[in-house]
Amino acid sequence: MSAGKRRVKDLIVGKKLYVGNLSYNTSESSLRNLFQNYGGVASAKVISDRDTGMSKGFGFVEMDSDEEAQAAINGTNGTEFEGRQIKVNEAMDRPRNDRRY
Repeated sequence: MSAGKRRVKDLIVGKKLYVGNLSYNTSESSLRNLFQNYGGVASAKVISDRDTGMSKGFGFVEMDSDEEAQAAINGTNGTEFEGRQIKVNEAMDRPRNDRRY
């Protein structure tokens, strides 16, 4: 396989989770607290708009192991958190665009 072409399977990051439909008031500490119920949390990040600093309504959580990540998906996907029904699944590593012109 050439370096420029990667299979979708190769882009899956086992321990990193995408968390969507977050309340715009969700903090990184509350997100971390939710996922600590399922194992060790290496990091929790709520993504914010770079211009306004306001939450974009999604984030990422990195769990310490694949098993803990799967337990977190099973335990949180589709549940209500801070007034919103959240969507949790494995994060896909998105290749960065080459911005050289």
